[in-house]
Amino acid sequence: MTQQGNKKSKMKVCLIVLLLLVGAGALFGWYKFFREEPQPDWVTATPEMRFKYGSIGGENDAGIPYWIFMVLPRLFPEHLPGNGGYASLGVSWEEGKELPVGFTKKVIGFPRVGNNCAVCHTAPYRKQKSDTPVFEVAGPSHTLNIEGFFKFLVDCAKDSRFNADNLMEEIATLHEFSLVDKLIYRFLIIPITKKSLLEREAQFQWVYRDDFPDWGPGRDDAMNLTKYFMIERDMDDSYGPTDMPSVWNLKKYDAEAMTMNWDGASHNSRSVVMDSALGLLGAAPKSNTKFEAQIDWLVEYLRNRPAPAYPFAIDETLAKAGQAVFADNCARCHASEQTGKPVILSEIGTSHERLATWDKEAAIEANVVVEGMGLQREGLVEETMIGYLAVHLDGIWLRAPYLHNGSVPSLRDMLKTAPDRPKVFYRGYDVYDADNVGFISQGADAEEVGSRYDILYRGNSNQGHEYGTGLSITDKNTLIEYLKTL
Repeated sequence: MTQQGNKKSKMKVCLIVLLLLVGAGALFGWYKFFREEPQPDWVTATPEMRFKYGSIGGENDAGIPYWIFMVLPRLFPEHLPGNGGYASLGVSWEEGKELPVGFTKKVIGFPRVGNNCAVCHTAPYRKQKSDTPVFEVAGPSHTLNIEGFFKFLVDCAKDSRFNADNLMEEIATLHEFSLVDKLIYRFLIIPITKKSLLEREAQFQWVYRDDFPDWGPGRDDAMNLTKYFMIERDMDDSYGPTDMPSVWNLKKYDAEAMTMNWDGASHNSRSVVMDSALGLLGAAPKSNTKFEAQIDWLVEYLRNRPAPAYPFAIDETLAKAGQAVFADNCARCHASEQTGKPVILSEIGTSHERLATWDKEAAIEANVVVEGMGLQREGLVEETMIGYLAVHLDGIWLRAPYLHNGSVPSLRDMLKTAPDRPKVFYRGYDVYDADNVGFISQGADAEEVGSRYDILYRGNSNQGHEYGTGLSITDKNTLIEYLKTL
């Protein structure tokens, strides 16, 4: 072989070696950072388990590396609202599970933690203090401090102790990494996680405003979240936290001209579920086909998930009498063609704050963003909202506190005029108040576990909806008994 031939042969070998190295590097990078593994079989064993723990893709862009997630409460307990780690945020946590309901674990290169719809839509309750909680899927998460969770992650990232040395030392008490994984976590995953969380601080600026009170358990400022995250508007002066709604029995919204959200801002259940899921993803889906299939599954599951039955005894005689009281005083809004449609604010008389967070232009902008992702949905109503929906009352017993902003603790309090309703109470305690139909909201236990709600704070007004306040005591008692049956 000639010298020139030898040179070409060596170059060929070098090129092959280089290509092999590049291929091996690409394979290594894919395996360590991008490969997706299916969740364990138990997650999808039943529809209920899938709803509670199944991934909707939130681990990709919004996920937190699992081992970092697990040690944050141990390193930064002072950034939580109380003792007990993540439990202090009022999450629904089933006995024996490593993560709370609505928190998903999925391997995408490495284990990551995300969220799904169940984090905001699982309602816990106990009949009495000594009981184990019951977790009703598709109910409102009235104990969840979602704002506290947002702040906790950002505050941890802002802390100077959020560094590779401290995190790796704490993780080592739970898990032993290989040498390669130690290097990956120390020099890539931890710095990238810190950077990503610090970027969220700018998006969450309005929750740090001193003139805005905390949302408190069971509430979120949903339309501002959409405004600042999806369409990236500059922060304005609006503030409108509302209760997390129940999402069971969504087929009740199938009737023509019904809308959803507290103010009727969405056309239908598929739009609501998709927009909520996009909020959890924090970015466009990695696969529209997979994402839309997941949305279709969620909508079908929630369409047919019934409201839970009242768990205490019901006086059938009183309930039958209360049905007539309901027909005379409540049905024109809550069991008629008006149901699922807005009642104008001047008539309902409740707080205007939620309406001020959203407008026609925001709806148009948000629809353009989703359309740009190539996703199919009817979308947000491109109108300025005029009031709040006359809501369906199925499962109303588990949807306390009441009014769109959760300012009235019980159904019995709802039948009082605004001046006679509680001015201060405590939200977030899960022991049920069967006498008043709501959750215990006064007393030492409620104060210890719950969050103080003062109607004088911005967004907390308990004015309005004084229908039925003039009924006799007897009629009020029978009406409440009937409402338990819905």
